[in-house]
Amino acid sequence: MEIYAILRFKLVSTVPGILLHMEQWLQKLVSVKACETKALLWSFCNFFCLLCSYYILRPMRDEMGIIGGVDNLQWLFTGTFVAMLAVVPLFGWVSSRYPRQRLLPLVYYFFIINMLVFYGLFQFDVVYTGVARAFFIWVSVFNLFVVSVFWSFMADLFSNAQARRLFGFIAAGGTAGALAGPLLTTALAVPLGPTNLLWISALFLLLAVVCMQRLIAWRKDNTDEARDNPQVLPEDQAVGGNPFAGISLVLHSPYLLGICALMLLFTTLATFLYFQQAQIIRDSFTDSGQRTAVFAAIDLAVNSLTILIQVFLTGRLVKWLGLAGTLLLVPVLLGIGFLLLGLTPVLGVLVVVQVVRRAGNYAIMRPAREMLYVVLGREEKYKAKNFIDTVVYRGGDAVSAWAYTGLRTLGLGLGEIAFAAVPLAALWGWIAYGLGRQQTRLAITQRDTT
Repeated sequence: MEIYAILRFKLVSTVPGILLHMEQWLQKLVSVKACETKALLWSFCNFFCLLCSYYILRPMRDEMGIIGGVDNLQWLFTGTFVAMLAVVPLFGWVSSRYPRQRLLPLVYYFFIINMLVFYGLFQFDVVYTGVARAFFIWVSVFNLFVVSVFWSFMADLFSNAQARRLFGFIAAGGTAGALAGPLLTTALAVPLGPTNLLWISALFLLLAVVCMQRLIAWRKDNTDEARDNPQVLPEDQAVGGNPFAGISLVLHSPYLLGICALMLLFTTLATFLYFQQAQIIRDSFTDSGQRTAVFAAIDLAVNSLTILIQVFLTGRLVKWLGLAGTLLLVPVLLGIGFLLLGLTPVLGVLVVVQVVRRAGNYAIMRPAREMLYVVLGREEKYKAKNFIDTVVYRGGDAVSAWAYTGLRTLGLGLGEIAFAAVPLAALWGWIAYGLGRQQTRLAITQRDTT
């Protein structure tokens, strides 16, 4: 009992000091204020759980794409786009009728149920090729949809000034989850079997719901800031409007149309590189296990580089270069990468370009792109943003997939297609830079009118 009392005394006296030290370190690293620390950490954990859940599934998805046939990838991308067209109006209908505190958990519960359905299909050995293609499409929808909803929540939760300071570190939570996911898949795929990983993925998605509920509670406790921000609605009030309002909002806003153009160019270049990756890796390895290992290794390299940039550099880049300059950085790097790939379309160059593109997107472009929405109202943040992040994104995937197939049919090689992507990267950079400048002007106008 005496030893227990001594240990308890040391624990009680030591833990507060450790927590205080961690908070001081975090404030220096991220420039977070004391009142924001709790929200920052819950947001970090939320995104960690979300992307850990997804990255447990991602190597399975990429392998299912090859099982479904590399020559059929354009059909899988088209199927994903059609699935998005069906899901987005449903989300619009739900978001019009349910307040945020009920809407967000509902979205995640829906995908948890989907995982259990796929678990049953894999367990009972239903026609494998068909299920493989359906799983590829579903994971592609799941990834975009839940991440879009998460960043809508972040844009709704934090002000423009907070977003510029905190979004990089929050994004690092997702990258940490993206590192943990492949590690769990590598460690557990053999002893548990790939099918049982669906249960673990569902568990992390359930933990993301817990984090989200804590963040909603934090917002309720910070009523002063919500009252001062004209964009913030009460927690128990639904967004309202009709299920197709996202489309109308986009069509009537030059700013949102600009984000659509940015998204289309981004996804076109990403799709071109993804198809080149699939072809080069297919030609380089004959064994399915080797291909899955290469995909997982690329994920690991991407996420390791990403988290370093997010923790130590993203917030500083926005401060040094401004939002416009930060948005311009990745298109410039990718244009150079496609130029190198055009000169030498081999596995080593492809891996380097793919790692730089994906790490640059997750660490720099994605947080900066989400800042574009902070200056908008809640309906734009949820409905218009969801439409852009899902339908426009996957529509760009589908169109660019068929465009890539057409270029291959015309006889263009991997190097020639890479050269054709360079001017698209330049156009992407020009649009991104303009949007960054416009967001800054909108933020200043919003600040002056409040």
